[in-house]
Amino acid sequence: MEAETLAMAQEIDFSFWGLFARATFTVKLVVIMLIAASFWSWSIIVMKLILYRRARAEAEEFDQAFWSGEPLDELFEKIGPAPSGASEKIFAAGMMEWRRSHRDDGGLIPGATARIDRSMDVAINKEAEYLRNGLTVLATVGSSTPFIGLFGTVIGIMNAFVEIAAQQNTNLAVVAPGIAEALMATGLGLLAAIPAVIFYNKLMADCDKILAGYEAFADEFATILSRQLDS
Repeated sequence: MEAETLAMAQEIDFSFWGLFARATFTVKLVVIMLIAASFWSWSIIVMKLILYRRARAEAEEFDQAFWSGEPLDELFEKIGPAPSGASEKIFAAGMMEWRRSHRDDGGLIPGATARIDRSMDVAINKEAEYLRNGLTVLATVGSSTPFIGLFGTVIGIMNAFVEIAAQQNTNLAVVAPGIAEALMATGLGLLAAIPAVIFYNKLMADCDKILAGYEAFADEFATILSRQLDS
């Protein structure tokens, strides 16, 4: 009897596609959702890694130009009022407000420093929103997919018990396929959640460092303009 049961179990296809094909509609739907969530999170991870790398390179390049000793007016004329880099946008926002704060007679409109700071803060906030866009998806995938996988596992185990009751048989050939199909959902849920959580933490830390660099530059630039105002 044991040899017969073992032979029957060996004939069962335990590959992913075999388990998926035997699964119920609910479990199949859960599996598809988990695979889609995994692909979605990985696409965001790759895009953010590329974006943050480009942002760091742009910031480093602009810092070299800013601290090269070139006059600020000439640097502003070179990059123009609508630059592409984030650091350049922050600089351009401050410079445009600086120029708007001058009257026709060459004097400064009161409150120029506060307006320059607000202009650069608005530019930084826009960049922060752009850099953080999509990270909430990673947080959602990391927190929800294990529970979605667990839901699929519960449904799969329930169907396995129903199959056992229907066949009035608890041998390995009857029990193993249902349990394997159920656990597949949990495995996929963890497979989607673990990278999402890891890269969410990493990307948030990278984003905070980039934004801290923007804020530090804005403070230094505001200090330079403040010295010119005092002089």
